[in-house]
Amino acid sequence: MLARDWYYTQRRRLGLDSAVASIYDRHDDSDLRARAALKMLGVQRGWRVADIGCGNGVLATEAALIGAEVDAIDISPAMLALADIYARDRKAVVRTQPAGLLSFAYEPNSYDLIVSEFTLHHLPDFWKAVALSRIYNALKPGANFYLRDIVFVSMPDGTERDVEGWADFSIKNHDFDRDSVVTHMRDEYSTFGWVIERMLTDVGFQIVSVDYHAPLHGTYLLRKPKAGEQS
Repeated sequence: MLARDWYYTQRRRLGLDSAVASIYDRHDDSDLRARAALKMLGVQRGWRVADIGCGNGVLATEAALIGAEVDAIDISPAMLALADIYARDRKAVVRTQPAGLLSFAYEPNSYDLIVSEFTLHHLPDFWKAVALSRIYNALKPGANFYLRDIVFVSMPDGTERDVEGWADFSIKNHDFDRDSVVTHMRDEYSTFGWVIERMLTDVGFQIVSVDYHAPLHGTYLLRKPKAGEQS
């Protein structure tokens, strides 16, 4: 068995989230958007749902209020504390787990739905693939994985001046804070959409739909095939 002391740990990323938060969802209607997403995903009472990188727990809580059995998973103790408070205030029952994409505990073929929003980019590409494989194994055959993340849709031209201009375009056209974009590009591990798609299909997922909010957002609906189906 491989020693785990050399495994990548997401805990080294703690503290960066606040610096890049303006790139993420910045809306006060997060509960409404969570309900809309859960309705689109067809969440039902009795489902087992995991929200990996749950943040303040809005989506996890809304899923619990539908009647799902929910694991709210996050590497940040502060985020888990907020998620716990949010759920209690709304009289929802969620289980919190202090873990990340590489460390969350699961039984194989046990979840009806896994959601991960704006978390995968914390991992270098090799470890992204490891994380996606773990998620695939945790899902029941026929179940869905809903992934949203910061991805690059277009390629920079390759010179420093052009890369700077490319960053400026992202800032000016999407109302992002410049320091947050620069911090993200310097310190985070966002990759290209076509890289993510290849990882997903190589792991075994069927791509149901892809939506790119160019040039920084990607939303993916994935399905784990049932036995006998082609991935």
